[in-house]
Amino acid sequence: MKSSAPLLHAPARPRLTELRRVFIQNYQLWLIALIPLVWLILFKYWPMYGAQIAFRNYRAVDGIWGSRWAGINNFLKLFRNYMFPRIIKNTLIVSFYQLLISFPFPVILALALHNTLRSRFKKTVQMVTYMPHFISTVVLVGMIMQFTNPHVGLINKFIAALGGTARDFMASPTAFYHIYVWSNVWQNCGWGTIIYLAALSGVNMDLHEAAMIDGASRFKRMLHIDIPCIIPTAVVLLIMDAGRIMSLGFEKAFLMQNLMNISASEIISTYAYKVGLAQAAADFSYSTTISLFNSVINMILITIVNALAAKWGETSLW
Repeated sequence: MKSSAPLLHAPARPRLTELRRVFIQNYQLWLIALIPLVWLILFKYWPMYGAQIAFRNYRAVDGIWGSRWAGINNFLKLFRNYMFPRIIKNTLIVSFYQLLISFPFPVILALALHNTLRSRFKKTVQMVTYMPHFISTVVLVGMIMQFTNPHVGLINKFIAALGGTARDFMASPTAFYHIYVWSNVWQNCGWGTIIYLAALSGVNMDLHEAAMIDGASRFKRMLHIDIPCIIPTAVVLLIMDAGRIMSLGFEKAFLMQNLMNISASEIISTYAYKVGLAQAAADFSYSTTISLFNSVINMILITIVNALAAKWGETSLW
């Protein structure tokens, strides 16, 4: 009597064999991908092992695991420090000021260059604007100090020629914010423009042709075609910038800092450097606590902005 049970099929090819075949066929690509993967593990994930220093009274002679456990004492020390409100305030002021000013300029420049009819002029402006991105921070700060010098600086010479009085801008806490942000706009605006120009190059030309047939002007085509097409790119960059709110560049702030403007130029990264490395009695645990607090705030901010972007729009990082 024949069994009514369904016939068993032959076992499928093991997935491991399939993966091995794919790896052998594309081993060159896997080797290329291995380089950034190793870099990511060594310089991004492996250092996370040292984050526990923030919860210990770390001594180099005892090592990480041998140092005494301190719990959240280092965090309480940070929150109770009289300088904590000031460095948080300075960091947030410069960060949001920089985000507010730096974010729209590459978009505006990219739209202007994309709609320029003269290709030679477009290439020249693009080259001139992104070249400052390759200037080192040390050279940039040296240029700022030369331009703002109260005796021989070009800016003060211009002010004096107009009948004004020379001023030491680097000694002004208020001027520090403006110098830091606007010099960053000058240095990085052209580089950010390249990303938006790449996004604009992918716009379907059929949309422009249809709009031209309907009599749309160049400005209206920019408003209703170009801008909507680059909004996803802009949202992604905005989310990434929000994740760096608390992570201002240490080198630039530290090099621009002096005793006259320190009330405005002391930010989280410079303060962590001073308490962790610059002092004779370096407090590695306290410095790690500051950096870990900074990273946690950045993670919270990027998560919130990403959630808002996903809720209000159709673009998000995850």
